[in-house]
Amino acid sequence: MIHVHGLAKSFGRRAVFAGVDFSVKKGDFLTIVGPNGAGKTTLLKIMATLLRATSGDAEIGGFDVKNSPEKVRGIIGVISHNTYLYGELTAYENLKFFGRMYETRGVDARIDDVLKQTDLLSEKHSRVGMFSRGMKQRLSIARAIFHHPSVLLLDEPYTGLDQHASASLEGVLSSLTGSGITTVMVSHDLSRGLLLCDHLLIMAAGGVAYHAPASEIADVDELQALYSRCVDAGGGE
Repeated sequence: MIHVHGLAKSFGRRAVFAGVDFSVKKGDFLTIVGPNGAGKTTLLKIMATLLRATSGDAEIGGFDVKNSPEKVRGIIGVISHNTYLYGELTAYENLKFFGRMYETRGVDARIDDVLKQTDLLSEKHSRVGMFSRGMKQRLSIARAIFHHPSVLLLDEPYTGLDQHASASLEGVLSSLTGSGITTVMVSHDLSRGLLLCDHLLIMAAGGVAYHAPASEIADVDELQALYSRCVDAGGGE
């Protein structure tokens, strides 16, 4: 579902990362972790067609993110720590607006469906400005999956959430397992990332420092030590 080959990004003379390669099969969950500055969010923005790579290729669902951005946007859902919801509108109104943008059929039925999935149906007609941080993040997931995307891209979705809200969000993400949605999550939290993923990738020092299936990670303490060394070494320059 996702193929990234030789991807590199620079801002002027500053190289963020180079030579990034990975693939994600349909329905799999990839967690990307790394220290601040390693280029995790930049990589996700390139995949979401929000930034252009300096060189290399990235394909999602068979579409090149550079040459066919509109096709890519039609099959992805993006979730950020910034929810980008309209606080003055209700949950229903936020989703209705999004559904019209994507010309989704059966909008009202789909609204009920995604609100049930994210445990927000009882708040359907509540104003989003009154929601807790965790509720807003769950609504942002409802919006992201509204148009039946093939791929979800999550950029630090746990930022700013308390323990209860984090557990609730984790439950929603876990419930998507087996749905056929391919997921890529960027996080700085190695432990949480391991709980959800099928594959783990660590970015550091301008590239990929580690990449393996979660099932092959036998020594979590050794992996944590590697990650700590990556954090101590700093991000990508």
